[in-house]
Amino acid sequence: MIKTKLKRYLFENDIKNRWLAEQTGIKEQTISELVNGKRKPSLDNALKIARVLGTTVEELWGDEVK
Repeated sequence: MIKTKLKRYLFENDIKNRWLAEQTGIKEQTISELVNGKRKPSLDNALKIARVLGTTVEELWGDEVK
């Protein structure tokens, strides 16, 4: 079962955490924690990820961003 919208998005688009980390400049460990729902993204990181993926913060996290 896929828990987070981000995890679902990456799975459906065959995107790896490492690639996302390289494209955003966010540590791979942080990406992993975000993907697995162990932490909520900062607004800055959420915007970086959404821009790289060509989607919106709302689509990936709804109102979970702090």
